Amino acid sequence: MNNLFKFPLISLLILILLSGCAGTPKNKADPWESWNRKVFQFNKSVDKNIAKPATKVYKAVTPDLVEKGISNMFSNLRDVPNMINNLLQGKVLDSFSDLGRFAANSTLGVAGLWDPASSMGLEKHDEDFGQTLGAWGVPAGPYVMLPFLGVSTVRDTGASWVDSYFDPLYQIDHIPTRYQFKILELVDKRSSLLKYEEQLEDVIDEYAFIRDVYLQNRQYKVLDGEIPFEEEECEEEDPEDCEF
Repeated sequence: MNNLFKFPLISLLILILLSGCAGTPKNKADPWESWNRKVFQFNKSVDKNIAKPATKVYKAVTPDLVEKGISNMFSNLRDVPNMINNLLQGKVLDSFSDLGRFAANSTLGVAGLWDPASSMGLEKHDEDFGQTLGAWGVPAGPYVMLPFLGVSTVRDTGASWVDSYFDPLYQIDHIPTRYQFKILELVDKRSSLLKYEEQLEDVIDEYAFIRDVYLQNRQYKVLDGEIPFEEEECEEEDPEDCEF
């Protein structure tokens, strides 16, 4: 589905850069905040009126065992880009672990519907090309809220196009079937977020909260949890001066 938005996203980023619509940013990582907030409200409307109702119907009609199997299947497919990105980052052992997970779950787990790999002690990883670029020293760039796709940075937006080529679902030649699987994958992802919605109820500024959590989480993943002491100190003293 990322390819579907490829050229509109390029145009969107160019318009943002040329328009100077953000004014003086409150957060240095978010220079396009005024525009991003508008896109955020648009995405919330789409989610409220389309994505969330569809997800609730999906959960209501899908038995828990089937729903778990579908989640496992998509998780198994994500071990392919995990394997490639770990290899590109020089984490050879983790890459072999991902390969082992994919092989075990695709065979013993019946196309990934079950997860025997975890019982075998093969650790699950979460890697993408944005993290690979970060590991190579490419800065995240400004935070950007993408229509329909949600939170990102300039680096991660570009990397998502590469990730689409690592996605096994894009090897399905029959386009309608491919997009049916992608829609089901999106519904499955949205379903996994329902349990976190209560955490947003008491948040004063939902946009800023989601932005800050996303940026901190991406930094944590890029550095594999090994955040230097000076950056931890920087976050405590003045988060706006920290580089994400």
